[in-house]
Amino acid sequence: MSTNRWVLPLSWAAVLLDGFDLVVLGTVLPVLLQDEVWGLTPASASIVSTVGLVGMMLGALAIGTVTDVIGRRKALVLAVASFSLFTLLCAFSPSVLAFGLLRFLAGIGLGGCLPTAIALVNEFSHVDRRGRSTTFIMTGYHVGAVFTALLGIVVIPSFGWRALFVIGAAPALVLVPLMWRTLPESRAFEPAPVKDVIGSIFKPGLVRATLAFWVASFMGLLLVYGLNTWLPQIMRAAGYPLGAALSLLLTLNIGAVIGLLVAGYVADRFGVRRSTTAWFALAAVALALLSVKLPGVGVYAAVLVAGCFVFSAQVLVYAYVGRVYSDANRATGLGWTAGVGRVGAICGPLLGGALLTAGVAYPWGFYAFALVAALGAGAVFAIGSRTRVDA
Repeated sequence: MSTNRWVLPLSWAAVLLDGFDLVVLGTVLPVLLQDEVWGLTPASASIVSTVGLVGMMLGALAIGTVTDVIGRRKALVLAVASFSLFTLLCAFSPSVLAFGLLRFLAGIGLGGCLPTAIALVNEFSHVDRRGRSTTFIMTGYHVGAVFTALLGIVVIPSFGWRALFVIGAAPALVLVPLMWRTLPESRAFEPAPVKDVIGSIFKPGLVRATLAFWVASFMGLLLVYGLNTWLPQIMRAAGYPLGAALSLLLTLNIGAVIGLLVAGYVADRFGVRRSTTAWFALAAVALALLSVKLPGVGVYAAVLVAGCFVFSAQVLVYAYVGRVYSDANRATGLGWTAGVGRVGAICGPLLGGALLTAGVAYPWGFYAFALVAALGAGAVFAIGSRTRVDA
């Protein structure tokens, strides 16, 4: 039986699994590098990270539009099933080549999951609560990330890094059948030709917003993936032990969950454009302050604050997209925003890898990330306060 009450929890659960993938590579990379698994180096690890993100980019660009053609329900189930299968197979990778290929294939499904889930939830939410609905969905992303960081601390020393991928894929055995049985199709969905759907995001009055969303998403996802992939290694470069570095990754994502719960309310109360601009600006300040090495609990507090603003800034971009585009092209707008943003997701790990290879990741990595956040604020501000179609 399909009922509306399943939309929010099942979409949240799907995004939680997406969040697992966000952090899993950053969690296992220090071990793979330390043990020289497959002869892995920082350079080759960056390549593996990149091919997975290329898959996500292609998945978002394709499935976001397919969602507006075949429907939200089918696209979301397909995305979750595919990335879970390929994540499971990562546990049995015999070589770095196979591992990279599987990360690419998993990335295609992952890229389609997020825009589809957000579009579906937006269309079952009251217009005055869409900011909170979007940020609530994204708490699943970071709960998954927090859970993965905890699993990494507990599981890797006892069972090895491969076990982490098996654990991450297992929930799909329950989630996929449940989604297929209970998720309703969007009430606003009407099949449309691909050409018309894509063209609709460039119609008069939307071109500037579309391009600005792409720039903001590029900057936001560069921050998210750059920090989640390389924060443990950057902190190790600053002199922190591996256990503390992984704990800081956990702290970063706890901060993300807190920030999301606050950001959604603020966006609905004070306006999504104003809130998104402020969140990017505050992320820039917080990241710059991380360049100061703090003792004891101070560093955890600083990372927690940075997490509050860095991750929810990107999510507020999605909430803003949900307000600007209509029901007919919302998934396409979200998909292309996320897809183009995945180029930033690719650049983030590459930037971190380059800084680590050059031996200047600490403190210059944080200055670089702060500049990226400032550029994101500028892009959102440039959209203009009058660009509102569905709000």
